[in-house]
Amino acid sequence: MTSPEDTTPDDQAHVILLSGFLGAGKTTLLKEILSWHTDLSDTVVIVNEFGEVGIDGALLKDAATDVIEMTSGCICCTLKTGLTLCLRDLWDRFHPRRIFIESSGVADPAAVREVLNQEQLREIMVLEKIVTVLDADFWEAREAFGPLFHNQLEAAHLILLNKIDLLDEDQIPQYLQELHESIPNCQVVPTQHCRIDPEALWLKPKPKVFGIMPMRFYQLRPQADTASTGGGGAVAAGGGVVAEEAGFKAFSFESEQPFNVDCFEQFLAQVPFALFRIKGPVRYADKTVLLNYVGGQAAFKDWDGEQGTRLAFIGWGVESDEIMPRLQRCLVGE
Repeated sequence: MTSPEDTTPDDQAHVILLSGFLGAGKTTLLKEILSWHTDLSDTVVIVNEFGEVGIDGALLKDAATDVIEMTSGCICCTLKTGLTLCLRDLWDRFHPRRIFIESSGVADPAAVREVLNQEQLREIMVLEKIVTVLDADFWEAREAFGPLFHNQLEAAHLILLNKIDLLDEDQIPQYLQELHESIPNCQVVPTQHCRIDPEALWLKPKPKVFGIMPMRFYQLRPQADTASTGGGGAVAAGGGVVAEEAGFKAFSFESEQPFNVDCFEQFLAQVPFALFRIKGPVRYADKTVLLNYVGGQAAFKDWDGEQGTRLAFIGWGVESDEIMPRLQRCLVGE
């Protein structure tokens, strides 16, 4: 199961941790990932249930990969030793290239990092990314959930602000802004039913900054009293807009003229958080590069295809006429 960002050495397995509070949508995300048209023959899924009865494993029974359930405890406490032994056994028997761990809703991602940092595992596995699913309704009530809720979000490289169809349209850009302000260096993408662009998952994360003051996290409060309207749109698994009435907007920009590097980088630094996806080749005077921008972070790689700029944008409630004039000003000669 390879991806464009698959750079881990052959003698190591990628580990992707799916975190999030109870009921946020972790299993929905895992089912979404496993539905993508990709080779799963070298992928293993570990599902951790806090109770004694396994539910998520049954929900994933049709997955084209091995699913292992760990029940009767949490991998961050009573099952920590069991997780270590399970991962070591998986490596010895199968040498998987990728391992998804769906943690219990009461698990702290720091404990999984600790497990993978043990001497017997750190040479054969690497924690590639932590993805935390956040039920959008939970964000407003975050003070009620305490430090565990905070830790799950702070640890994330990618946060999915899920179930946005249950929010008022004014709340979505507000919540995106608050998340970026309280949890720096994190990608944040709004979703319905955890439907994301696969490349948003594979994009190599930037180093995390830990130790954020919880007071800053908790003191952010909604600035308006809003009510849920329950929108009805959806986004396709590949990132395409299915229904604009949900508030998602898709538009594009094309030009054969090169961009001024400094101006374009400043443009990216000032992109509104509600514009969470930009992808495509970007032409400069001396080269063309491929831009992959997800939830506030941009990555570039070499591009040897067509030498013009061809950018696709996806956002929530963002109009193209707010963005295009700023892009036009970055073209050399404009």
